[in-house]
Amino acid sequence: MAEAHQAVGFQFTVRPDGVDLKLSQDVIKNIYLSGVTAWKKKAIQFKNGVLAGVYPACPSSWLIVVIAMMSSLYIRVDPSLGMIDAIKDNLPLSRDCMSVQTRAVLSAILFATGLWLFLIYLLRYTLKALLSYHGWIFESHGRMSTSTKVWLSLVKMFSGRRPLLFSFQASLPRLPVPRVDDTIRRYLESVHPLLDSDQYDQMEVLANDFKNSKAAQLQRFLILKSYWATNYVSDWWEEYIYLRGRSPIMVNSNFYIMDLLYVTPTHRQAARAGNVVHAMLQYRRKLERGEHAPMRALGTVPMCSTQMERMFNTTRIPGIETDIVQHLADRKHLVVYHKGRFFKVWLYTGGRHLLPSELETQFQRILNDNSEPQPGELKLAALTAGHRVPWARTRIKHFSHGVNKVSLDAIESAAFFLTLDDEPQGYDPAKTNSLDSYAKSLLHGKCYDRWFDKSFTLISYPNGKIGINAEHSWADAPIVGHMWEYILATDCFHLGYTEEGHCKGDENKGLPYPTRLQWQITKECQDAIGTSYLWAKQIADDVDFHGYLFTEFGKGLIKKCRTSPDAFIQLALQLAQFRDQGVFCLTYESSMTRMFRDGRTETVRSCTSEAVAFVRAMEDPSGTNAQRLALFRNAADKHQNMYRLAMTGSGIDRHLFCLYIVSKYLGIDSQFLEKVLSEPWRLSTSQTPQQQLNLIDINKFPKYVGAGGGFGPVADDGYGVSYIIIGEDLITFHISSKFSSPDTDSYRFGQHIQRAMLDIKRLFMPENDKLEQHGEFVQLKNGKKHI
Repeated sequence: MAEAHQAVGFQFTVRPDGVDLKLSQDVIKNIYLSGVTAWKKKAIQFKNGVLAGVYPACPSSWLIVVIAMMSSLYIRVDPSLGMIDAIKDNLPLSRDCMSVQTRAVLSAILFATGLWLFLIYLLRYTLKALLSYHGWIFESHGRMSTSTKVWLSLVKMFSGRRPLLFSFQASLPRLPVPRVDDTIRRYLESVHPLLDSDQYDQMEVLANDFKNSKAAQLQRFLILKSYWATNYVSDWWEEYIYLRGRSPIMVNSNFYIMDLLYVTPTHRQAARAGNVVHAMLQYRRKLERGEHAPMRALGTVPMCSTQMERMFNTTRIPGIETDIVQHLADRKHLVVYHKGRFFKVWLYTGGRHLLPSELETQFQRILNDNSEPQPGELKLAALTAGHRVPWARTRIKHFSHGVNKVSLDAIESAAFFLTLDDEPQGYDPAKTNSLDSYAKSLLHGKCYDRWFDKSFTLISYPNGKIGINAEHSWADAPIVGHMWEYILATDCFHLGYTEEGHCKGDENKGLPYPTRLQWQITKECQDAIGTSYLWAKQIADDVDFHGYLFTEFGKGLIKKCRTSPDAFIQLALQLAQFRDQGVFCLTYESSMTRMFRDGRTETVRSCTSEAVAFVRAMEDPSGTNAQRLALFRNAADKHQNMYRLAMTGSGIDRHLFCLYIVSKYLGIDSQFLEKVLSEPWRLSTSQTPQQQLNLIDINKFPKYVGAGGGFGPVADDGYGVSYIIIGEDLITFHISSKFSSPDTDSYRFGQHIQRAMLDIKRLFMPENDKLEQHGEFVQLKNGKKHI
């Protein structure tokens, strides 16, 4: 075969008169170019590492300090206060080795270097002290105090110019450990509306007993860890919440992100996959070099970028007691799954990334391949969808040697995993349940056509749509969303397609064909695969999903009502929950703590006493809209304050979680902590941020918006709700529950949310009349006026 000959770099023949050696010039050239690229990459990484290491200073500032110190030798002014002379007298070199002037110059350079490093640390710790101030978060939206303006100016001044992705890491403050009294007080306040008087009194007794007996000892160890580690929560959160979980990660942990809602750049599957994979390689190159701009709140306050390090070349490896996250250096291949076969595709040629047109060629070759799966290969990936312990044992027994190990290593060491799906998906307004089917496909697929252990699986559909299924332990949704926004913008606005829908560029038929991974799967291993598949299919079939687009109004109207869009939606969710279930429940909303070093998330307990009072007023027919509106504003303000406390390290749940972990290490039993950690979250919610990069102007290109993503239900008898605020006039909801629960129905809950949103909007109608008089309305369709 032609591809086999192309893969041969050299040939040799032993003759009686010697060895006849033939070298392939193309292969030697590729090896040379690969080496040049590798050294160039190392040089860029070293340069950017130095730039990030000395930030907020720059390397050239060292030369300025050295010149200033050298000048002092000639003008007979000693700014070192005698330290240069002290260094000169204590140099270990013999006086015979160099002249007095040389020793003076060397001493001045050493002092200048030390002074330069001192100034760097001074600037860095000054910036860290400034970033430890969070008063700006608690100020009313649109109003900034003089002290905050001064603080913001100082942050800008000390932040330097043109920071790289990891420039601010050393300047980020540590996550503070809250006072035990504050955490317990906030906890009791959060459960008060959910418990009757007897239950609350019992919980209060347990909380006070814990506070007065065991809390102080546990808190001391936690404070010690906060000084020793960069973050007192994140490593334990990753290990005990994610990696030690033995249940399937499909649906229960992994999440998904969708493609653009209204636009499909090309309907050619191989072409779309080619552009997207190439865009991912561009993103990865900038990530490895640290060239992405760091995310910053208010455009100034930096956020931690640690989670982004493991986006590519990362796999969750199953273990008997705990999994591990394996992150490797630059990987030069990916693995593609199509119709039960696994293919290895090289991403480089001649020391460069494959071009989009070359990737399209490779993916089209896979699509055209009609070979059959090997025995056991079709549903092999179901092992990653089932329970972790059987997968770990199967991996040790059947994939730790021989051809199976080689093929598994190829998957686990790949840059990422690509599935070329064989069933079209995507949002179609003409089809009622298209968004539901699309979400379920991304969340679990067929249970064997995604490698759920990879950091993410890219899914490409026959109609040109794409999506992502992401493993959760290594990072949170905003991190993957950051990459996804870059990919979609690059795909649509920078790479583009030909009129026929192919990738731009010339076709390269000289590339080696993708390589089929080989397997020798025994009957025992096939049985293990079948068992995992049955478990996974049972989980997948139980997912009741409903997604819909809320287009009645969006962020624009809510902000003109002078309230937070997130608080508005959360209160609508509380109203919908009460109408759906007739009771209130413990509600989880995810908030980020990335303003701290290695920060991840914190919980906002959205079901507050103020929210309960508002919901009851909405359901009380004797109440007036004025009373309801006053209660709404009170509840919204409370929610915003809770959210801000969570963002600034004063949340409830991560602190209690870490106290619980310390208690287990010390062998201390706490009935209070046991009860807190066992409480079910029957309503789990999350907002996926959009427009983190602002690469697409959605006012100019309103059709280029994504639907965001979602996750599976957290509780057996509860709901998982992901909502995405898109632009000014669109909010998307992704609702999940379980068919096996007789009390839940995702479609019904979606209807309750829609009705709740509209009911809350009506509370503002009297105020809207006043706003209309001031010209703050815009004309919308059907002749109706809205804010």
